[in-house]
Amino acid sequence: MPDHAVADFWDGQRHGPSLLRVCDGVLQRIGPLPAGVQPEPVTVLPGLVDRHVHLGLVDLADLADSPVVEVHDLGWDPDAVLHWRVHPPSGVRVAVAGPFHTAPGGYPSGRSWAPDDAIRTVASPDEARLAVADAVAGAYDVVKVALHADMALLDDETLAALVDAAHAAGLPVGVHAEGPGQAARAIESGADLLVHAPWTEALPDELLRRGRSMTWCSTLAIHDDGDRQRAIDNVRRFRALGGRVVYGTDAGNGPAPAGVNPAEIRALGEAGLAGDELLAALTSTPSATGPGPFSVERLLVSPRPLPQTADEVVAWLADCRRFDVASLEENRAP
Repeated sequence: MPDHAVADFWDGQRHGPSLLRVCDGVLQRIGPLPAGVQPEPVTVLPGLVDRHVHLGLVDLADLADSPVVEVHDLGWDPDAVLHWRVHPPSGVRVAVAGPFHTAPGGYPSGRSWAPDDAIRTVASPDEARLAVADAVAGAYDVVKVALHADMALLDDETLAALVDAAHAAGLPVGVHAEGPGQAARAIESGADLLVHAPWTEALPDELLRRGRSMTWCSTLAIHDDGDRQRAIDNVRRFRALGGRVVYGTDAGNGPAPAGVNPAEIRALGEAGLAGDELLAALTSTPSATGPGPFSVERLLVSPRPLPQTADEVVAWLADCRRFDVASLEENRAP
């Protein structure tokens, strides 16, 4: 197979000028450039993964063949989300959570944007275990739980049953935690993901320390003023204690756009993410055992240098395209 020479490649670390090989739709880095080989003046990154969207509230055409290669729909009508997973926008992988699992009368009940079938009420531990069995049967990728302090709440026993049953089935649990004490309940329950960086209260460092094995979806840009600054401060301190933060936009929530969201990227930068940490938060990150190969359709190419700051990431993405082997043919290494 021909090797392709590029100016830089990131797969969790910056490799500098590299030889890349594509075989059967999969790309691997072969090594550094041999002496005398001139790279094409492009850099290569994995595409963006938006880990919090609501596809029923966005124009799917805005995602097709965009720099976003994967989205996680975190709560909608199960029939619709399973259709989107089988028939996604062009060039996009869709992971799904199915419905919101909530107490009777709990969030998002009564919201005009939420279809009735997007809400699965759970009133007891037995109903929690049945709901998780349905999630397994539906092949959902995550169990979404809603805890909103201004509405009816799952009791602790039912919440624990949801988390325990999901984990027994091999499914992660993502929690919408809003209002006093609800992020703490999510952390103490053993949930895996907060689907929003907490914004309604400043979390104490000791709580953040106990929850540092969790992942937080950012969704910082949906907030204004004090809520936004509170969420950014929580993220900054959570990261300092070893917590992981990933890019999520809540696309469909008000003006939050589908596709690249520059405001969200810049908010991550304001929370202190830069360099490799920022790229890892935004992209289809390498596995714990190593970067491995990447499917070509999940890669992006830009004429700009690999970015370090949030502003540089936004500019890089504005000039990028999907990876195209044909465009590299004339610059391939001998």
